[in-house]
Amino acid sequence: MITGKQRSYLKSLANGISPTVFIGKAGLTENILNETDNFLTAHELVKIRIQEGADLGAKETANEMKDLLGAEFVQAIGKTFVLYRMSEEEGKIILP
Repeated sequence: MITGKQRSYLKSLANGISPTVFIGKAGLTENILNETDNFLTAHELVKIRIQEGADLGAKETANEMKDLLGAEFVQAIGKTFVLYRMSEEEGKIILP
C-alpha cells in the first residue's frame, strides 16, 4: 500500500509519460494483461488508455488490473489510468 505522499510523487512522474498500453473494444484480454505485466516489470509505472470503442470504465478496469497484476492504483483521469508496481530487483523509482 502506498501513502498519499508517494501517490502524489507517482502522479507527478506519470504526468510526463504517454500511454503505453491501449485497451480496445475487445476489452481486458490476456494479451493486455501480459503486456502490462511486462511493462510494469521493466519500468514500474505504466499509463494505460481505454480507446473510444471500449465500453469500460477507467477506475473499474484499473482496480481489476491492479488485483490481477499485484500493482497499485495511482490515478485515473477520463479514460486514462496509471498503475505502479515496485520491481522485485533494485527499483528504478525511489519513493519518498
